[in-house]
Amino acid sequence: MLRINGPAWNYCDGVSRRGFLQVGGLTFGGLALSDLLRLEARAENRPAKSHKSVILVYLSGGMAHQDTFDLKPESPAEVRGEFKPIATSVPGISFGEHLPRLAQVADKLAVVRSLVGQKDEHSSFQQMTGKLMAASQSEGTPHFGSVVSKIQGPVDPVVPPFVDLSPVMQHRPYNSPGPGRVGASYRAARLSGDDVELMRPTHVAADRIESRRDLLTAFDGWRQSIESQPVAGMDDMVGRAFEVISASKVATALDLDKEDPRIRDRYGKGSPKHLGDGAPMWNDQLLQARRLVEAGARVVTVAYGFWDTHGANFSHLKQHLPLFDQGISALVDDIYMRGLQDDVSVVVWGEFGRTPKINKDGGRDHWAPVNFALFSGGGMNVGQTIGTTDKSAGYAAGNPIHYLDVLATIYHNLGIDPGSMIEDRTGRPSFVLPPTAQPIRQLIG
Repeated sequence: MLRINGPAWNYCDGVSRRGFLQVGGLTFGGLALSDLLRLEARAENRPAKSHKSVILVYLSGGMAHQDTFDLKPESPAEVRGEFKPIATSVPGISFGEHLPRLAQVADKLAVVRSLVGQKDEHSSFQQMTGKLMAASQSEGTPHFGSVVSKIQGPVDPVVPPFVDLSPVMQHRPYNSPGPGRVGASYRAARLSGDDVELMRPTHVAADRIESRRDLLTAFDGWRQSIESQPVAGMDDMVGRAFEVISASKVATALDLDKEDPRIRDRYGKGSPKHLGDGAPMWNDQLLQARRLVEAGARVVTVAYGFWDTHGANFSHLKQHLPLFDQGISALVDDIYMRGLQDDVSVVVWGEFGRTPKINKDGGRDHWAPVNFALFSGGGMNVGQTIGTTDKSAGYAAGNPIHYLDVLATIYHNLGIDPGSMIEDRTGRPSFVLPPTAQPIRQLIG
């Protein structure tokens, strides 16, 4: 649906102006075309900025850190589990045996093994806003992508600065937070499969677009015959809106048929089918994320997999880690092979770790005291692990890193001071992050 937003006043017959200007059939994901036009207007008055970007992969459910990136082979069987460590491309660093491809690109990765400060909450809010869901919703804390969108605006007027590829998940708190107090103009462009199809020129034929333009023109002429003053200048906005919807840059980025088949095969396609009540393992979206940042997006978020392994932890990981290993390693390799390693940051993390001790159902339960995060690119110092845990991988033993520092590092890599102020839609200022949040010095020093 094409929405030309504006003040909500009514015509004499009770039809609202906003409702009147909703023309069915054309969308640009969750981002209204009027929002894109406002972004374009802001971009015209903004000095040129370097295009730094981030791809954030959210592991819904919380992946078992001690079975992937922080194995404890010397611990008792009820702690160490079934998996064995394997050597990586960096001497002295080992990963789990079901991550052989990530082991090969370990020289392009930094693994924080001592992430602290998270709470036991099944939601994406801590990762995306820096706060628990209740606090974030009550205070209107925005998604970090919305903050970036407000501060930096678009790189290209027809490419949204913030794109969320995450699907709608059954467990609602897994879904991405909104823009909160910074306002709806800075929400993510939600580009689902249906939206992508609608944007394809082969799906929305030129004659259909022209028909809709004619319809809108007819409506606009009728409107002008009634009351022209409140919508003066709308003709120009409509024309520009159709230019945006007809632009192919985003649609091209999302169209993987235009990608080298060998590269797509290297990622592994995965499936859009959801796992549990979480996200799918759809590796096509990892490739789309890379194509979107190349097209001009600043922030692209992807929800990936379902890792809430209260039961059958090891059989679940044996089944699903290989595809994760293939997709994330391909994304990392792709960023470096294309010379994007100084400008594109890749961050992979979930809401918490898993219990050191295996439960009676062969699973690991929620464990908030320590977790991991994976980093690549962004001009960061890679080929290292940061922090250590105790012999059971239950608590940080050395160099604890607060989870807010992950967000601070993302902002830093994008060229935003995490301690700066941002105004909400009423003009009231607040900190981007609390003053205690600092970029991880081992990554950026």
